[in-house]
Amino acid sequence: MRLNSIDILRALTMVFMIWVNDFWTLDNVPKWLLHAKASEDYLGFSDIIFPLFLFIVGLSIPFAINNRLKKGDTRASIAKHILIRSFSLLFIGVFMVNYETAFSEGMIIGKYLWCMLMAFAVFLVWTHYKRSPIPKKWHLPLQIFGVLIFLFLALIYKGGADGEHWMRPQWWGILGLIGWAYLANALIFLYARGNFAIMIAVWILFNVLSVLAQTDFSLELNGGLRYFSTVVGGTIPGLTSAGILASLIFEKYVKTSLKQVYLILTVLGIICLVYALGTRPIWGISKLRATPSWLAVCSAMGFILFAVLHYIADKKKITKWAKIIAPAGTATLTCYMLPYIIYPLRTFVGFTLPDVLNTGVIGLLGSMVFALLVVAITGWLEKKGIKLKL
Repeated sequence: MRLNSIDILRALTMVFMIWVNDFWTLDNVPKWLLHAKASEDYLGFSDIIFPLFLFIVGLSIPFAINNRLKKGDTRASIAKHILIRSFSLLFIGVFMVNYETAFSEGMIIGKYLWCMLMAFAVFLVWTHYKRSPIPKKWHLPLQIFGVLIFLFLALIYKGGADGEHWMRPQWWGILGLIGWAYLANALIFLYARGNFAIMIAVWILFNVLSVLAQTDFSLELNGGLRYFSTVVGGTIPGLTSAGILASLIFEKYVKTSLKQVYLILTVLGIICLVYALGTRPIWGISKLRATPSWLAVCSAMGFILFAVLHYIADKKKITKWAKIIAPAGTATLTCYMLPYIIYPLRTFVGFTLPDVLNTGVIGLLGSMVFALLVVAITGWLEKKGIKLKL
């Protein structure tokens, strides 16, 4: 089963992600649209985009795994697929986050060309070659070439204020965090056989771990185990487990009553919202501090938005309005990677807009046009058979 609502919610989230990621090019952006600072008890519009994407990852997991099981895949083969996908997300995420802290003057090709080559290598390695127009004899050589580019980029990398650091995981980047959340939740769902009670317990557990992370009882991991801190921190995987719970509620009650599905999702959303506001005085609502209140309020949005969009797109079949952004929901990774080619290329050619087009409302509209242009390019590439697939 493929739900239009999930694809549309994914597409909307990706469009808004590209939009808010373009704010760095603008002046006089309203505060309510920006990320809150770590010291602020505040939720900007930019602070809800990434958590909603994590929620959508969770929404998709039950449908994807059950579909593979129906096709006859073994749990071992699905686990292998989950591990490969997760490692791919972590790998790309580490390269992307290190671009942000690259010391351009210390690298023989500069950080902007480094970024373009990184994005190009992603396309070489992870293009869905089976559906591409590229002859089969070139598939493996192109992937090997991509791996060699990654190796070259790693060898020449210098990061930090003076180029004193080599590549480090840092905070894993957006894709890396998605990788950890997907890895933990997908494996648990797979081997728990999608058991409703177990997945509720997992969702609660991640919320408890999120609370503990804000206290003296937080789980401190040392040595190699510290790489799993994202998982034991609870907040990031908790958003994905909330998405899984939403899908399981849908599957469990949809045959009985769709109204009951909407009611349960709405009530869950209200409970999360009340919890978020009630605990706000304790931790505050903060994305950068990954507080339990931020986890709860974003989970609430996920539950309610899924219910609303399902009613619109799947029950009422009103989907034409989302056609323009559809590629962002079906070729999401392609869409996400394109700006990492466009921004450096724009720097190379010296392309700039007049200040008036980078300021205030006009600038915001321009950034939205840019986001829609990226989606259009993604759709064009998809039609040509070029699409990233992990």
